Amino acid sequence: MSTESYIQSALAFEPLRESTIRAMVRALQLPEGSRGLDAGCGIGLQCLLLAEEVGLTGHVTGLDISVGMLEHGGEMVKEAGLSERVSFQEGDVNKLPFEDNAFDWVWSADCVGYGPLEPLPLLKEMARVVKPGGIVAIAAWSSEKLLPGYPRLEARLGATSAGIAPFIQGKKPELHFLRALGWFHQLGLKEPRAKVFADSFYAPLDDEIRNALVALFDMRWPKVAPELSSDDLAEFRRLCLSDSPDFILNLPDYYAFFTYAMFWSKTAGGNNV
Repeated sequence: MSTESYIQSALAFEPLRESTIRAMVRALQLPEGSRGLDAGCGIGLQCLLLAEEVGLTGHVTGLDISVGMLEHGGEMVKEAGLSERVSFQEGDVNKLPFEDNAFDWVWSADCVGYGPLEPLPLLKEMARVVKPGGIVAIAAWSSEKLLPGYPRLEARLGATSAGIAPFIQGKKPELHFLRALGWFHQLGLKEPRAKVFADSFYAPLDDEIRNALVALFDMRWPKVAPELSSDDLAEFRRLCLSDSPDFILNLPDYYAFFTYAMFWSKTAGGNNV
């Protein structure tokens, strides 16, 4: 996916998850005036929410490897009037370009443990740049129910290569994102915690949410045809393609939900943030 396509997809999808991300950020109880890092920030949408949480005297640094995404993030921050409270830096989450103990907290969503990279080195690197007693938090999309009344088809789709992505078929069980508590324990982080956050949507859908759900359907199960039976493929095309007259979002009683899972802990030593 090109940078521009990713940006458009992120913007289209954001209305679905903004309240969920906001709830996770609030659960961390980040102190007002604290300074933190959003590792793998993409276009910086969560930097805006994090900046709101730490207040006028706080600061958020967003880091991403894509210059194009950071440039878009810089434009958004300027439009929001947050240029003094949010800054961006190009860099790799594998080797953060910051000194030890540089931040009060670090946050990363849909990044650490959410792809092919080994999670432990990434989490260790995040902990390195946090002050003793500071917060390390990771979050990721964990499940969804988007096809009410069609559990068999949804189960079939969930078992495709696209359906299990980005957890990756064949990955060791202990490297699955939902095993993240073990990563925190292995690194000696204090008081690891885990919590699921959910949001739901139901008919009648306003245009913004409907468009976001259409974007989610397009993103969730791409190129599944070779892995479905002919009957399942016909049902998928009937229910899950927006140009179908039977597109499931057209149901007058449509309902869907999805979940995010967040794991967080404190770094060893020092006082609590």
